[in-house]
Amino acid sequence: MSNKFWKSLLVITICVFWGIFWGINGFAQEKPFTFALLLVGPYNDHGWSQAHYEAGKALEQESHGKLKMIYIDKVNPADRPGITVPQLVDELVDQGAKLIFATSDDMKDGIREAALQHPDVYFVHISGDDVLQGKAPKNLSNLMGKMIYGKMMAGFMAGLVTKTGKIAYLGPLINDETRRLANSAYLGARYAWTKVLHKDPKKLKFSVNWIGFWFNIPGVTADPTQVTKNFFNSGYDVVISGIDTTEAIVVAKQFRNQGKQVWAIPYDYKKSCQEGGDVCLGVPYFNWKPGYKHFINAVLNKTWQQEWLWMPPYWQDINNKDRSPIGFIVGPTVNKKIKTALANFIEQLSSKQIQLFKGPLYYQDGSVFLRAGEIASDKKIWYSKQLLKGMQGPSSAK
Repeated sequence: MSNKFWKSLLVITICVFWGIFWGINGFAQEKPFTFALLLVGPYNDHGWSQAHYEAGKALEQESHGKLKMIYIDKVNPADRPGITVPQLVDELVDQGAKLIFATSDDMKDGIREAALQHPDVYFVHISGDDVLQGKAPKNLSNLMGKMIYGKMMAGFMAGLVTKTGKIAYLGPLINDETRRLANSAYLGARYAWTKVLHKDPKKLKFSVNWIGFWFNIPGVTADPTQVTKNFFNSGYDVVISGIDTTEAIVVAKQFRNQGKQVWAIPYDYKKSCQEGGDVCLGVPYFNWKPGYKHFINAVLNKTWQQEWLWMPPYWQDINNKDRSPIGFIVGPTVNKKIKTALANFIEQLSSKQIQLFKGPLYYQDGSVFLRAGEIASDKKIWYSKQLLKGMQGPSSAK
């Protein structure tokens, strides 16, 4: 045989040998598992969407190449008029996404439709309840952090600090989710006002103003900057934000620079207090990392089962970045006395010494929400039909 033949055979042998060697020793890089996010706002909004984005990025970075995150942000009618969630899902699937997180209640119908169209792809709808309602295809689950506790903490801080007894809540649109969070903040404020400060409950004023969406859309929503200014100009000295962006803390800082003793509590994102410094009492925030990891592992390990997962804080350490879906960062200038009071409050929530969703509690129209001594189930809290008696502001958009 010719030398050319033997040289060719040698090259082939070497290639086969190294192919086997690389496979055995793990040098052959497996294709990473691709998961995707649909974000309702900008990925860098310093709020809800950025909290999702950073959680996904953290998991990607910690995986050492085993995970790949892709995303589409600004998924809302103002930024993407005429574009549907199923259309965006098609784009993500074309890019290799095997698991897609839809991160806004507004995506409920669209992500359900997309899940039906892509039965071999897994979907998690965040803040939805299709699984509870029996509407979800088998490849769709629901995830949410139990932010009712974070809002209780926010309300508690507001109730301790207010000098006027007038606390405002800057709300987004009106639905079960936003009502239960506003109710939670009110119950926390009322507890601080009446049980810690021992003040007359009739002298606590808690008002809710809804802007109409999760963030400002000029010409569509009320302007959250102006709404916050109106609160402060009307004698409210603490504004608790329920929207995705930072207007409340920014406006509070402007008023403080004018010599007004006002405070604000932002929402969603761990670093939100950086926007306001000494006007920030603290921030209840979402840490999506544990929830994302749960569902990613379920797909990778082939243990996926349909779930409605409403994850509580990790009470041993609510700011544990790997374990707690809900956290609370205390503002940078909050004094030791208030920090101690908050720590005690958190401990009592954890041990269930305090049950704020315990009757008697009434809705705004006087109907019974919880009978005397009744402790609300998760489902009853989830489907909050109205704001509670004692709160001011509309319970519906009608």
